[in-house]
Amino acid sequence: MNLDLNFSPVFAGAGLLLQGTIVTVEITLCALLLSCTLGLLLGIGRLNPERRVIYVLCSAYVALIRGTPLLVQLFIWYYGLPRLGLVLPSFFCGVIGLGLYSSSYVAEVVRGSIQSIEKGQNEAARSLGMSGGQAMYKIILPQAVIRMIPPLGNEFIALIKNSALVSLITIQDVMQAGSTIISNSYRDLETYLVIAAVYFCLTGISVLALRYGEKRLKSKGALQ
Repeated sequence: MNLDLNFSPVFAGAGLLLQGTIVTVEITLCALLLSCTLGLLLGIGRLNPERRVIYVLCSAYVALIRGTPLLVQLFIWYYGLPRLGLVLPSFFCGVIGLGLYSSSYVAEVVRGSIQSIEKGQNEAARSLGMSGGQAMYKIILPQAVIRMIPPLGNEFIALIKNSALVSLITIQDVMQAGSTIISNSYRDLETYLVIAAVYFCLTGISVLALRYGEKRLKSKGALQ
């Protein structure tokens, strides 16, 4: 087997890869903001089955989104909506698709973390005259956030890797940049190895940042 690797054409397109990496980071961060915001609301909405309408709607959303492939959802946003007369920019479709898909998993993390807090703390807060909302946001949620970080970190890593799919809806991310380099140089193996290294660096930096944030939150909690 003659393995002839030549990374020169790939490095010659470093500027293109850098631009694609920036787009990947931008779309991931925007999708993360959407997923965390919506996931928090969905997770809280699934805490109380007695509020039947909210509970059923949130549960149905989570089941629907988690039960269908991300790629299909991206295609619906980008290729399906124009059939209904609604044309959205590809970047916006990518953010919505990734964000909504991730929010269904974030919702389960939020729900599980909040339910892991001892019920006695909520009862104690209510005995002090706090309302249910005050007890949630001042007592329960701050403790639950620390427990959310490890699973949310895993979801963030998955979000970075899932962002590679947005290249299929013409977003000029790092994968799309790699495709352009391959079409000009025919160096597919070398290009994909470099792209893999880019994603490895992005996920590695994210892991370090999440660990640092978790330690800071735990230290502040210990001081309090």
